[in-house]
Amino acid sequence: MEPIVTRGLTKRYGELFAVRDLDLTVRAGEVYGFLGPNGAGKTTTLRMLLGLVRPTSGTVALNARPVGALIEGPAFYPYLSGRDNLKVLARHAGVAARRVDVVLDLVDLTSRAGDRYAKYSLGMKQRLGVAAALLKDPRLLVLDEPTNGLDPAGMADMRAMIRRLGAAGCTVLVSSHMLGEVQQICDRVGVIFRGRLVREGTVADLRGGADLRVVAAPLDRAAEHARRMLGPDAVSLADGGLNLAVGADRAGEINTSLVSAGVTVSELRTVERDLEDAFFELTGGEAHVG
Repeated sequence: MEPIVTRGLTKRYGELFAVRDLDLTVRAGEVYGFLGPNGAGKTTTLRMLLGLVRPTSGTVALNARPVGALIEGPAFYPYLSGRDNLKVLARHAGVAARRVDVVLDLVDLTSRAGDRYAKYSLGMKQRLGVAAALLKDPRLLVLDEPTNGLDPAGMADMRAMIRRLGAAGCTVLVSSHMLGEVQQICDRVGVIFRGRLVREGTVADLRGGADLRVVAAPLDRAAEHARRMLGPDAVSLADGGLNLAVGADRAGEINTSLVSAGVTVSELRTVERDLEDAFFELTGGEAHVG
């Protein structure tokens, strides 16, 4: 049974739909990236999944227990150490005290566990928040913007930690505004736009196939010949060359044909779209992700 399944999930505030008819499926053992522009409905969706916000309609099924979550940043006692903060939470949650050292090690905070929380860097605070979410040894972990505000080193640490958790069999749902991060760590991605899920699939599915990049002279003759050969919709001019919407298996054929037409080909290579390109296409070019 899938850890997360929503059907027709909807949240409306008056006439405004924050989330509308959302059908979301997160599979066991995967790291699932949840992407969308600011105001798209990501955090509202996560809150409904966790029972923090009541849906207007639709259903939510969380079929993995226990569940750990970090939503909109951690909050701890500033005058207590990282370890003591976790001990307080462990007692409140009925978790054995020995679990505290286990989760500190998981998030690589053992060496700083005795320091007061107020002295922690932002990255350390985020990692302690994840440690708190891991206290009950969850089978499902929900993280809302875990790399938000981190420096490059902190992002790399968080990315490595999420990969470790996924490799250990924990299902992770991560909302992120860092498209490059999601591309590196996630098995599948869902893109939400204006409250609706507009695409769901693997990162490779969303990126689509590779194009061929051709730099040739004279360029106008190369473009004209390529359009006759491949059709006008498969050829576009970009940065002093041509982008051809065909597979790499046709590279030799296209090179031979262009040369036979009197075109000098100086560059011919495959170009893969990154996740950012796919995201902008799905969301109509909205640039602000969050």
